[in-house]
Amino acid sequence: MHPTLLRSPLGTGFDAATVFAALYGGRDDVFWLDSGPAGMSYLGAGTPVEVDDATVWEMLRAVPQGVVAADDAPAFRLGAVGWLGYELRGGTTGVAVSRPSRYPDAAFLRVDRAIAIDAATGAAELLVRDDDDAAAVGRWREEVLALQGTAPPAPGRSSQAPPTVHWHDSDARYLANVAACQRAIHDGEAYQLCLTTEAEVEGAFDPLGVYLALRASSVTHHGALIRIGGVSLLSASPERFLDIDPSGVVTTRPIKGTRPRGSAAAADAALAAELRASEKERAENLMIVDLMRNDLARVCELGSVAVTELLEVESYPHVHQLVSTVRGQLAAGRRPIDAIEACFPAGSMTGAPKIRATQLLDELEGRARGLYAGAFGYVGLDGRVDLAMSIRSIVLDPRGATVGTGGGITALSVPEEELAEAKLKAAALLAALGVSGPGTAAAGRRLGTVDA
Repeated sequence: MHPTLLRSPLGTGFDAATVFAALYGGRDDVFWLDSGPAGMSYLGAGTPVEVDDATVWEMLRAVPQGVVAADDAPAFRLGAVGWLGYELRGGTTGVAVSRPSRYPDAAFLRVDRAIAIDAATGAAELLVRDDDDAAAVGRWREEVLALQGTAPPAPGRSSQAPPTVHWHDSDARYLANVAACQRAIHDGEAYQLCLTTEAEVEGAFDPLGVYLALRASSVTHHGALIRIGGVSLLSASPERFLDIDPSGVVTTRPIKGTRPRGSAAAADAALAAELRASEKERAENLMIVDLMRNDLARVCELGSVAVTELLEVESYPHVHQLVSTVRGQLAAGRRPIDAIEACFPAGSMTGAPKIRATQLLDELEGRARGLYAGAFGYVGLDGRVDLAMSIRSIVLDPRGATVGTGGGITALSVPEEELAEAKLKAAALLAALGVSGPGTAAAGRRLGTVDA
């Protein structure tokens, strides 16, 4: 017999940051999936599931499905919440991983209760299974109700002195790696390569304070604070990796192509138009669209994979991005986890062809990417999957913070512009950590004119 999702409305006057800070801010094994000031937030605590590289896929396949819920129920209907680190590529591509990450490659919480808050209206409701303990749910309900109308906490980072950033690659080294990527492309080893680097910041940081600072500056549809076993993933991701609905329709939205935002309306519109018209950015996006079509075709019905949006410009607080949408229908006998395995890691973070790209990048980057360039989100009890790319993300552990950044390299890339793009993408993340990092204006002048 399938469980039923029970919903307990609480009224309006709720703020997700307030509720998270009061109930979960100082705890391990908690989550906040955050669609921003006009979307839904899902938050709560869960039970850690022991997984490793070899068992994570089977664990996700074992998530019970078939929960009974009303059609108008929130999209997240309980299940497993967590992340997939980039080094899981060893299992999905069959290429051995030589550099282990300092973070768990996979970490998930079993979530049997959650709070859903509509940021646009302030309405909240509790989501529980019908077999949950009624007395415990009642106490939890009273805890949440006590927070109705409470003012949200102010963004903050930590009490330490302003930290400094240490880059894995010097500017000169990154430029040399761009040139090496272009040589590999010229030699026919790849068509496109997503080259990355990493900034490390030592110190003690408050995950919620840093996330609130990031959230205030970088509004997005796939934000998250997920803390499992002492490691926190804080993300303002603009890129959806995979959305799979209960009927088996799979959607991926690869991003390739970036321009900074302009300081005036005319300059901003000109930068968006420049992105839309760029031969290099369009070619880069098209190559990844083709790769994702190929990946989805491995698990979808013949003829069902289609590009439904191509080369659309989406604008975020700090950047314009070039985005495409690819959809397909899972083939009979295929499950959502089959699609994740077939597409992981996402082509937008590898390049094409995927396997050779990962090998070349591993040699050049000389480090594990960790959680960066993987994915995070949920596998729901109703069969729905919503995973975002773990880009524009900060990872915190007792040693401090890491921030991954990078961009796609093609034969038409200008090395200095690629370096500027990587620094631009990292700037807001480093600012949330209190680092006086590279300014977006300085980076923007190398990517395109910021001021009119």
